[in-house]
Amino acid sequence: MSVTADPSTRTDAELLGATAGGDEEAFLEIYRRHQGRVYRFAFRMTGSPEAARDVTHSCFASLLEAPRRYQQHRADLATYLCAAARNQSLRHARRTWREPAMSRSVDLRPSRGPNPLELLLADERSRIVRDALLALAPLHREVLILAEYEDLDLAAIAEIVGAKVGAVKVRLHRARQKLRRALEGYMRRGAVTTQART
Repeated sequence: MSVTADPSTRTDAELLGATAGGDEEAFLEIYRRHQGRVYRFAFRMTGSPEAARDVTHSCFASLLEAPRRYQQHRADLATYLCAAARNQSLRHARRTWREPAMSRSVDLRPSRGPNPLELLLADERSRIVRDALLALAPLHREVLILAEYEDLDLAAIAEIVGAKVGAVKVRLHRARQKLRRALEGYMRRGAVTTQART
């Protein structure tokens, strides 16, 4: 279990091999490298910090239990983990569609900054965009999140969602159209409000 090199200088493949051999430091380095992206994707897919933590935990627990399940020749590790997060997020979505909503979590972040009105408007915009994104069908939501928030190319997105690049292009185009339509009313109101203040 001795580590021969600093884990941060090793490749994902080397770290996975060491993880399979029981090297905890190697697994922790994989977690440090990829946890942020997996969590962000899961959060944007589920809209829930708790669900995103559960999804992230499941992805890494699965990798720890069976690191040899990952096949390097099929995709890089980040893509593999995002695909696992996608599957877990879709399972979560199916469960929550069947269960009645208990309550929406309230954003309890303390407001900071010199201008409370600007912060309020920014929070409102973020909430409206987040709600519009969550209203999209999961197949549209996932490609939009991966393209716009995670900045992945179409080939990587196709690998994650298990579709052809052409299908991803179509989904992404439709997702952008639906999001644009969902936000049109808000954007018009925002323009009117801005003009009224000036």
